[in-house]
Amino acid sequence: MRVVLAEDLFLLRDGLTRTLREHGCEVVAVDNGPSLRQVLLDETVPAPDVAVVDVRLPPTFTDEGLQAALEARRRRPGLPVLVLSQYVEQLYANELLAGGEGAVGYLLKDRVTDTAQFVDAVRRVAAGGTVMDPQVISRLLSRGEARGTTDSLTARERDVLELMAAGRSNAAIASTLHISESAVAKHTAGIFAKLGIGPSADDNRRVLAVLAHLKR
Repeated sequence: MRVVLAEDLFLLRDGLTRTLREHGCEVVAVDNGPSLRQVLLDETVPAPDVAVVDVRLPPTFTDEGLQAALEARRRRPGLPVLVLSQYVEQLYANELLAGGEGAVGYLLKDRVTDTAQFVDAVRRVAAGGTVMDPQVISRLLSRGEARGTTDSLTARERDVLELMAAGRSNAAIASTLHISESAVAKHTAGIFAKLGIGPSADDNRRVLAVLAHLKR
């Protein structure tokens, strides 16, 4: 798997590069926005399997990384992008999801200290999946516009919804919440009914449907 990694902090960039290489990835690491654009938009080489991108990169330290990733997705539709951020920045999450396609992720940097979780997220996004940090999901759930519908959910349904929107399968949700898969299926049906979303057996479409509804 070919990975482009954009991170300006040397220790974090070096650590993530080593981790990915230890798990069999070929990594091209850059530390600023212009270099990231050059690598992602170079049509003389195949597109990477996934781009792991810090939102804030030199020289502006605003949204240089995100904008480079979005431009690359416009030029190379479907390019998998996993965004890293220090904080929950809802605007950036919305921009990333605006295309309504999979192969996207948004993780807080705190999560990358868990090697297994980070590598799993990279692989899932590279495979076309959607991975969202639980804190981002919580922020979307708490938005005033969404409150009118999500207030009708029970506490357990909200737990299931957060895990569902984070890309977890029914089996993984059941294991995390210590309930049966049939109970998860029941809660999922209730969530879709209350949010007015058509059900889907495809995990990624299910995640995207929920996120699309919550970010309206």
